[in-house]
Amino acid sequence: MNNWLRFSTGFCAVTVWVVMLVLPVQAGDISKGQAAEFILATAKAARTVYVQDIISNAKKGGVKPNEDWAKADHSVMLPAQFVKAVGSKVKGFELGLVGTDPLYPTNSPKTDAEKKALKELASGKKDVVTFEDGGQTIGMSADFAIVDGCADCHNQHPKTTKKDWKKGDFMGAIVVRMK
Repeated sequence: MNNWLRFSTGFCAVTVWVVMLVLPVQAGDISKGQAAEFILATAKAARTVYVQDIISNAKKGGVKPNEDWAKADHSVMLPAQFVKAVGSKVKGFELGLVGTDPLYPTNSPKTDAEKKALKELASGKKDVVTFEDGGQTIGMSADFAIVDGCADCHNQHPKTTKKDWKKGDFMGAIVVRMK
């Protein structure tokens, strides 16, 4: 089980990394907004596979997501940590998360334009927004509690100020920032 989990997690991360590495090479034919949308779709798909396939199978083997996964036995990183870890391996842009009620200040919108875009996504009228802000192209993709575990983890976290999350709730956005 442990080798399967390592392989699955590694394969997912490498696939996302390769796609995101190839994108800047081919980006001459597409706009920055289109590139941002592609990066967001790839990151969101990888995170969804991580949550629905890898974590769900890992739990069957007694391995659980844990914020301190690197120090804890039988643990894997949280989905948010997975997105940030993938983003840290890619050069040329920043990939991360922004939340409506972030547990950590680093997951807060960085500018007024990002706050406005997050509100637009929260309205449900759009799933993805792209815009220019301070010399950067920003893309944001709506992020939801895709399984009960997402909501439960946020509801039980010691730093949460909101304790009524449920599956399907809008929680924030996956964000890409490109110069």
